[in-house]
Amino acid sequence: MVVLGTRPEAIKLAPLIIALRESGQFRVVTCSTGQHAHMVKPVAEFFGFDIDRDFGIMKPNQTLNHIVSATIAAMDVALVEENPDWVVVQGDTSTTLAAGLAAFNRKVKIAHVEAGLRTGDISTPFPEEANRVLVSRIADIHFPPTALAADKLREEGVPEFRIHQVGNTVIDAAEAAVAINERDTGALDAKFGDLSGGDVVLFTMHRRENIGEPMERAFGAVAELARNGSRIVFPMHPNPLVREPAQRILGGIEGVTLCEPLEYPELVHVLRNCRFVLTDSGGIVEEAAAFSKPAIVLRESTERTESVDAGSAVLCGTDADLILSTATELASDGDRFRSMSDAPNPFGDGTSCARIVSILTRMG
Repeated sequence: MVVLGTRPEAIKLAPLIIALRESGQFRVVTCSTGQHAHMVKPVAEFFGFDIDRDFGIMKPNQTLNHIVSATIAAMDVALVEENPDWVVVQGDTSTTLAAGLAAFNRKVKIAHVEAGLRTGDISTPFPEEANRVLVSRIADIHFPPTALAADKLREEGVPEFRIHQVGNTVIDAAEAAVAINERDTGALDAKFGDLSGGDVVLFTMHRRENIGEPMERAFGAVAELARNGSRIVFPMHPNPLVREPAQRILGGIEGVTLCEPLEYPELVHVLRNCRFVLTDSGGIVEEAAAFSKPAIVLRESTERTESVDAGSAVLCGTDADLILSTATELASDGDRFRSMSDAPNPFGDGTSCARIVSILTRMG
């Protein structure tokens, strides 16, 4: 049983679902909690997998406690009816925590994909750091993406035989998306026009801890970057606390495109053709590394320090002056841009799902 609830989970689990099914070794049941109800279905359609059980938990203004409690209740029914040997969860969402707890309480084995990411601060990011730490306490097998993530698990006392470093499945997903996109480049070109000028910056921002003054500082820096000649593509998160300041600060500025959230193939298309990325999203930092795009990380700390250590990403927080100076440097053809573009990708080689399938096959 593979459980997902958010769009990032759907993206990162899509190639694994397909690989598990194509292996012929498993009966695979996919469950969507509905945490991101309208955003998961297009991902499933794009990659070509079915959702077998839709819990439909989403409701207006849902709270974290609602997501967790409703998911546990729906999972309990699914576990009884499907009787799986394994429940596969990914990452650090409320869906991940709830599905893991439900499986644990039914004594069903748990496989945790993208295990071991840590900031060391239980409140940052919130609630993701707590979610992934708690899941690590109850998982039977851990699939950390990097050596650093594996080491974090060892430091917390996870036995060696339960840890299998496999890389990040998002690299598998990104490579698959590129292959699918190649079949329909005309539609993407028609929507986005010519992105070949080398001046496009992909900008995303949505995290709870950045909402308010920190986000407005970053928006101000991005506005100035656009006035200096960069083209900004900003897919706005649905949260009105993101949209209102975005439209107020960035709306009407020449060179800034405010748009609805991009479907995954569209995101990959822009990412492949942009110069660099400004983001507070961990997943996009990973995808940027896959496509050799420098990333300015708009957070005070990150659980993906591998990208900073490798040189493909730099932490700027929401300091407007630092964001603008770093982005201006990357917008030029200087040594900083070349060194970050040439940095190695620390997150895998696109074969993570094959490794996971092989390990689960051996374990039975």
